[in-house]
Formats: sequence, C-alpha cells, structure tokens
Amino acid sequence: MKQITAKSTFNNIMRYLAIDYGLKRTGLAICDKAEMLSSPLEVLATNSELISKISKIVTAESVDAVVLGMPINMDGSRGGQAKIVENFEKQLQKQVDVEIIFQDERLSSYGAKDKLAAAEYTRKKKKKRVDAVAAAEILTEFIECKRMQ
Repeated sequence: MKQITAKSTFNNIMRYLAIDYGLKRTGLAICDKAEMLSSPLEVLATNSELISKISKIVTAESVDAVVLGMPINMDGSRGGQAKIVENFEKQLQKQVDVEIIFQDERLSSYGAKDKLAAAEYTRKKKKKRVDAVAAAEILTEFIECKRMQ
C-alpha cells in the first residue's frame, strides 16, 4: 500500500485535488498552483457516477495529483473505513492519470465543523458544505507537511 505521503511529490509545486470520501457524500477541495490556498470545491453524492465526476474535475482543473483522506484511528490503526477508502483509491486510479497520495484525515471533520460553526449558515447548508471543508482541511494539512519536508 502507498505511504501516507509520497516523497516524489514533495519536490514540486503542484495543483492538488483533495478528497474526503464518505459513504453518502464525498467532499472535494483544490489548491492553487502556488500551493498557498486550499479551497472547498464541492460535495458530490457517493454513487456510481462519483469516479467519473472526479475524473472530469481532475482534467478540467488541471490537477497534478490527488490527495485522498485516509481515516486513521486515534491510536494509529486502520479500521474498516480505511479498507473502503483503499478500495475507492484502486477504482479511482483506473480512471485518473495522476498520482494519488493518502493523507491522514484524523480530526478533519471536527475542524471543518468548527469553521462552519462561525459561519451563519443554516444547519442544512452546513451539512452540505462540511465534507468539502473537511477536504480543504486535509489538503491544508498535506501542504503543510510537504513544506516541512
């Protein structure tokens, strides 16, 4: 299995698409080419069209690599959800011609909920945005780790 971070990617400035994969909804976020700003992009339904939609976004947004949130338990172990994400990565890799890098996503949803709590959105709007904001949290963490290498 791939490492959580990939050294081959750390030496280059790249445009990344982050994915926070969920059983019902999948959040996407993207960074600028300078890797200075991670922004929530959208939330997609997790269904049979998901991989095709992500593939189109990778092409349309000129994405150089995908950062996929890996649900790691607080003790560092990987549970059942991690296996689901690994399977999703295998399916996605068949459709995109870019590197896919796993990133620890511990606490990304909590950070996203904290950020949205300050916004004056209705509960329904927060629920629609939280997965994309969580993907932005994952991407921000990845870029920070990359800078420290």
